[in-house]
Amino acid sequence: MYMNIQHFEKGFHYNDKELLTVARKVGKLATYCSKVKDEGSYIRVDAENRRTDKKRDAIKVSITVKLPKKVLRAESRKPDVVEGLDRCIEKLTGQVKKYKELHQQKGRMQMLRKHKK
Repeated sequence: MYMNIQHFEKGFHYNDKELLTVARKVGKLATYCSKVKDEGSYIRVDAENRRTDKKRDAIKVSITVKLPKKVLRAESRKPDVVEGLDRCIEKLTGQVKKYKELHQQKGRMQMLRKHKK
């Protein structure tokens, strides 16, 4: 299986080191849920350099994870691409874990029990 990772830059370009970092960090999401590697799934990383008064908000990174029956999304504004990427991955980790829990047979049964109480 392979992961479909799409990356788009607006207003700047990744250097080779940053591109490898993006792939490595985004690839960690697959460790939490195997459905990230499905053929119908993809991960889209958008990074944009924006002109702002605050330099700490200069780079906007957004990650969209398309999974079967669900779209997960995270966005972050940071001064550096790698920092923004890290923050987005932090946000998405919980969402991916919850998705996995809800879409596994064992997880669904546990969730049903919680809601019945």
